[in-house]
Formats: sequence, structure tokens, C-alpha cells
Amino acid sequence: MYVEFLPSKIKSHADCVLLREGNWENGKCVKKTIANISDWDRNQIEALRLVLKGNTSVGTSSFKIIRSLPHGAVLAVLGIMNRLGFPGILASKPSGMRSVLMGLIVERLLSPGSKITAFEELRPSTATSTLHEELGLETITSHHVYEAMDFLFKHKGAIEKRLAKKHLSQKCLVLYDLTSVYFEGVTCPLTFLGHSKDKKGSLQIMVGLLTNKDGIPISTEVFEGNILDHQTLMFQINKIRKKFGVTDVIMVGDRGTIIQKRIKDMKKIEDLSFITALGSRSIKALVKNETMPLSLFDQTDLAEITSPLYPGERLVCCKNPYLAQERTQTRESLLSATEKELEPIVKAVTRKRAPLKDKGKIGIRVGKIINKYKVAKHFILNIAEGKFFYSRNAASITQEALLDGVYIIRTGVNKDTADTAKTVSIYKGLSTVERAFRCMKTTDLHIRPVNHHLPERVKSHVFLCMLAYYVEYHMRQALSPIIFQDEEEEKEKARKQRVSIVAKAERSENALYKIATRRSPDGYPIQSFQKILDDLGTLTRNTIAPKENPKLSFKQLAEATPLQKKAFSLLQIKLQSSQ
Repeated sequence: MYVEFLPSKIKSHADCVLLREGNWENGKCVKKTIANISDWDRNQIEALRLVLKGNTSVGTSSFKIIRSLPHGAVLAVLGIMNRLGFPGILASKPSGMRSVLMGLIVERLLSPGSKITAFEELRPSTATSTLHEELGLETITSHHVYEAMDFLFKHKGAIEKRLAKKHLSQKCLVLYDLTSVYFEGVTCPLTFLGHSKDKKGSLQIMVGLLTNKDGIPISTEVFEGNILDHQTLMFQINKIRKKFGVTDVIMVGDRGTIIQKRIKDMKKIEDLSFITALGSRSIKALVKNETMPLSLFDQTDLAEITSPLYPGERLVCCKNPYLAQERTQTRESLLSATEKELEPIVKAVTRKRAPLKDKGKIGIRVGKIINKYKVAKHFILNIAEGKFFYSRNAASITQEALLDGVYIIRTGVNKDTADTAKTVSIYKGLSTVERAFRCMKTTDLHIRPVNHHLPERVKSHVFLCMLAYYVEYHMRQALSPIIFQDEEEEKEKARKQRVSIVAKAERSENALYKIATRRSPDGYPIQSFQKILDDLGTLTRNTIAPKENPKLSFKQLAEATPLQKKAFSLLQIKLQSSQ
């Protein structure tokens, strides 16, 4: 933005003074007139000219800042959304509903909260950023927010189709997992008591997430809180094949999702295969019938076998020493914790004054403790009238320890499509879905608490959080050089340096350098993703006007810090002083 003097062609007329903005488009400078300031006092014009040139020590007595709003984070998120073609994913044509939805998704990233809170932060009078200006939401009401939620629910299928078309090919891998999300209220018909993955023991819903092989979210679904993981699988397969039109699919899921019963159903469908893992009982059965002797791991940590129990399938046997050590330590901690709580009962039985004698009461107290840490099978209990003894079951502990660190991946995919090592790598890709749940539930997007009770609004809220994660995923990829996340090149380099795909994943040299110095190799401070957004938010856009004529206002962007300039460069967003 600059001040331009245009000499009048008529001698008797004063020169024309314009406030202009110049941008480069297709190699040419395109000028845009912001305001005609010919009637300003000459001192004011000179002060404005100096201020726009960056001389902040002059002109302060002639101008005032009417309003200053955080702008950098809004510019970053909207910039990446536009670069991804995100508005077209939400709706094919511009509309007020689309703008409100864009606002809600950006707010979920910048300041996650209830929809009423989002409305207050978008409303011009109580805005906490320039988001309402960027999206043209000057007349937004709370009614518009809930209309947008209903619009999102109605068009959920179409949006998921667009995402699938963009990120799924005709022959592809699809990662699938579920998580539970607990509720504080009791009125939503979707909520039930079920197996809580958060270990809350309260009413909950189940959320299923489909991603492509890279962990990019494609679709989400909300199920009743008491449904089992495997009961949702065929619904998702039908969605992929019929709604998304992807027929040649390899489904990747954990052992609780792709179970034997579901595999039988999947084998009836052409061009559909799977990669999953065996449960502990199935592994013990293979060891018992010597299909997988433990001596298999004497020389290697990775081997492929077949078994008549699983005809036409491949079993990839893995042993991770690090995981074995971790499970040994965990088991010891659980055993010790159980013993610590059983000891007071022993003392109560053997004390001299008013000892605990009743066999039934002793049993009740022991029963409350023994299953608390899920290690009851590793204890031998002796309960009698006035007596209580316990000891560790050494044989049970030793037998379980033999399988520490051992896991078996089960697949119907042929070796030409995925060899032994690649099969393990694909299954480990499920960690990207877990990372998505972690971002959606806790660290960034805070899907909880769910402030809705109507089933449609609950589903819309969950889908909105998934869309926000979609944007976050791509922002993280772009900003990886200055956040605690490895760039793809560094990840690939670390993968090639691994001795085995089964071995513990080591951090790359670049990641270790970031952690140790909290600096990037080129000297920029390293922060978390959320902290980078907070930092970008300190870049304000200020509305400035002459004190004598507030109506003649203009907008000026604060000077960006080196880190902010680096962030915008990584996001491929151009900064302009009049943003």
C-alpha cells in the first residue's frame, strides 16, 4: 500500500492524491485504488506516506488505531484451505452456508469450543480475529451456525465422495479404526454404556474413521456407544465400494475390528482383501501345535508361515525385543500394584485385635482387588475361614512371558502385492489413525465435550472435527521443518536406516537435533503445531484512520517476525502489507 500523487492536467485544479495497493499478477503490477485522499490535510498525507513506508516514529499524533485483530493464523489456515481446494470440497458453489462452515472449521483449529463460543468469536462486535472479515460474516447470527451444522449433515455423503475421489484410487489401501467418545449428558439416543477406550465408564458414542494409506481422513461415522468394533466393518466396506465406487480394496484394521467372522464375509466379496493381526489366544494355539515354534525367533525377528487353520492366507510372525521388555515391565508393575493392595487384607486377617475371620467377607475384599489390574490369572489364592494366603503363579507368568513382544499379522493379500516386510509396514500404518484420534480428541481439536444432543447434530459435530483434522494434517506436513514433526524426506531416510521393519522406530538425526536444540537446522525456533498457530495469531491487522476523519480508514498489517515469514513461506502464502 502506498500514496500516489497524480498531477492535474488542468492548472487551476489541485493534484489528485490516491491511496493505492499494488500486486504482481502474471508478471505485471496491477494497481488498485483504496481511497481518494485529495481532501486530506497535507501534513496528514505526508504522515500517512511515512507510516506506510515503515517509519512508525512519525505521524502518530495524526492517526489512531481504531481496531487491532489477530490475523496471521486466520491467513495461514484459510490460505492452506484455499490451496487444497477445500471450499469446493464443502460445496461446489459459493454461499453463505459454505462461508459459515469454513468459519466453524477454522475456529475448531484456532480456538476449539462450543458452537455458541464459535459464533461469538465470529460475530463482528465480539470477534477475536479477522476471520469474519475474510469470510464476509458481518451479519452472522447463532441461527446461521446451527443451519450450517444441519447443512453439513445433509451434505456429508457428497463431501466424503469428493474426498474419496481426491485421495483414493481404484486399487488402494484403506485404514480403519474406532474410538469411543464419552458424554456428560444423558439425553442423546446414540449414547450407551459400552467398552470405553478412554476408561471412563460413562455413556458414550463410537466413532469410526476411514483414512487412506497416508493417514489422510476420508470419512467418519458415528455409531451407538455399545456397538462392537467388528459389527461396523461391513457397513464401512459397503460405503467404500458402493458410495465411493472403489471396488478393489485392501482393508487394514486391528484384531478387534477384522475378526474371523468378518473375514468369512469379506472372502465372499470379489477384489476385497485384508490385513489384520491375530489375538493372543490364536497365537498360543499356533505355538501349541508347533506351527509357530518359538525357536523361529532365535535367528530372526521376522518370518512368514502358513497354517491349515488359515487356508489361503499368509501369517507374518514378528518379535520386537523392545516391545517384549516393555510388556515385561508393565506386567511386573501390575503384579506389584495388586500385591500392594492385597497385603492390607493379609494384615487384617492376621492382626490380633478383631481379625477378619469370615471367609465370605475375605473373598469379597479380595474379589474387588484381584481383577482391578487384569492379572488375576497370575495369582494363586488360598481363602479359608480366618485364613488368607496368596502367591504368584510362576508357571502362568513364565508361559505368558514367552510370547512377550510376539505378534502375528494375518493377511489375504498375495506376496506380489505386499511382501513380508511391506505387510508389516502397512499394518503399522494404523498408528496414523490413532494419531488422528489423538489430535481430534485431546491435543488440538477437542471433540469432547460434545455439546449436542440431537443425533444429527452429534454426527455433524464429529464430521466437522474430522474436516478440521484434514486441514491440520496438511498444515502439519507443510510446517514440519519448524514444528516437532519430521519431514517426509527425513522419515524415509530413517526408514531405510532401520535394521528391520520389526525393530523399534528410531528418530531421525533431524528430529533428534530439533529436540536437543529446539531449533531447526537453519536456526528457527521449533514449536508445537498449536504454539505455531498462537504465534501466527500475534500478527495483527490494524484498522487505522486520521483522528480528524475516522471514516477515511485503511487496514495495515503489522510487521511479521522472521519465524512468521518462514511459516508463510512453507505454507506458500504471500504476505502483503494491506492484508
